[in-house]
Amino acid sequence: MHVEYKAGDKMLVDYSGKKLSLVDPQTGEVNQVEVFVAILGASQLIYAECTLSQQKSDFITSCENALHFYGGVPKAIVTDNLKSAVSKSNRYEPKLNPDFADFADHYETAVIPTRAYKPKDKALVEGAVKIVYHQVHARLRNDTFHSLEQLNNTVWKHLEIINNKQLSGRPYSRWDLFKETELEVLAPLAASLFEIRTYVQATVLQNGHVCLQQDKHYYSVPYKYIRKKVRIAFTEKQVKVYYRYECIAVHKRIKSPYNYSTIKGHLASSHQQYTRWNAEYFLQWASSIHEDVEMLINKVLEKKQHPEQAYKSCVGILGLKKKVGKDRLIRACYLALMYERYSYKAVQDILERGIDKLEEPEDPKPLPSHQNIRGRTYYSSIKTNNHE
Repeated sequence: MHVEYKAGDKMLVDYSGKKLSLVDPQTGEVNQVEVFVAILGASQLIYAECTLSQQKSDFITSCENALHFYGGVPKAIVTDNLKSAVSKSNRYEPKLNPDFADFADHYETAVIPTRAYKPKDKALVEGAVKIVYHQVHARLRNDTFHSLEQLNNTVWKHLEIINNKQLSGRPYSRWDLFKETELEVLAPLAASLFEIRTYVQATVLQNGHVCLQQDKHYYSVPYKYIRKKVRIAFTEKQVKVYYRYECIAVHKRIKSPYNYSTIKGHLASSHQQYTRWNAEYFLQWASSIHEDVEMLINKVLEKKQHPEQAYKSCVGILGLKKKVGKDRLIRACYLALMYERYSYKAVQDILERGIDKLEEPEDPKPLPSHQNIRGRTYYSSIKTNNHE
C-alpha cells in the first residue's frame, strides 16, 4: 500500500547489495567497501557514504553522519535486521543491539526495525539504493580509488547532483522540499558526538573506589556505596558508574594504571581530611602551636625517604596536644630536639614518663686544677717502670 510519511518523522537506512572498491596503491590489492544509504521519509533527501564494513562501529558512525548531513534528528530511524542494529529479531518485539540503543538514546530518537525478509517494509530506502546504483555506482565503475576519503568525496559530488535535480513531474528538487517541509521540524542534534560504551560489573572497594580492569585505574564513588556491586559504562573519554540504573559517578577516563581519580565529595569526612595531607599542611599546623613543634615536625619529615611515610607520625605528635595540652607538648618537642630523637614514639615516651615535668639539670662545672691531680703522663711512667 502507499505509505504517507510525515515531515521529520522517519529516516530509513540500508546498505546496497552491490559494493564499490578501493585499490591499494602499493600492492594493487582490490578491497570491497560497503555503501550505506539513508533517506528522509517526507522530502526523500538521500545521503550515502562508503564504509569498510557493516560492523557496529561503522554502522553507528554512518547513521550519525546522516543525522549531521540533515542537520537534525527525526523521531525514528527505520532499519532492517542486521546484527549491528538488532541483536535478536522478532516479529513483534525485536531486541536492539545495546550500543545502537544507546546511540538512539543519545540523539533522543526511536529505532523501528522492519520485519525480517520483508523489503517492502522499507520500500522507500530500497528505491534510494536503486537510485544510487544507477547514478553513482554506474558512473564510478571505471574509476580507481586509493582511499576511503577520496571515494566518499566523489560519491558526495554525485549525491549533490541527485538531490538538486528536479523530481519527475514536479517543479522542485529533494533539497527544495527538505528545506521547505522538514528542516525546521527535525529535532536538534545532540551537543556531542556519540561514543560507543562498554559495560562491565565491579564491586566498590573499602576505600570508596572501583577499578576499571581494562586500564587498572581506580575511580571514586560516593562512600555510601562501599561494598555494593555497580555497573561501569565507559567510552574512550568518559567513565560512568551506575547503581541500580542510577548514575552515581562520572569521571574523565584516564589510562594510567594503579592510579586514582578521586572526587573529594565522594569521600567520607575522615577520608576528606586525609586528602589534604602534605608536608606544608603539617608544618603550618605545627607552626600554629609553637616553633619548637614546627622544628620537630620538620625533622620528622626530613628523616623519612618520602614525606608521606611521616604523615601518620605527624598526626600522632600534633594530636597529643588534645591529650596533654599545648605547654607539655611544646616542652616534649623541645626535649626530643635536644636528644635528637625525631619520632612520635620519642615524644610519647617523654610525656608518659613525665620527663617534661622534671627540672632541666644545670650544665656540669669543670673540675678545678690541683697539684695532686694525676695527669696522663703519670700512668705512662708507671708502665715504663714496670717493664724495667
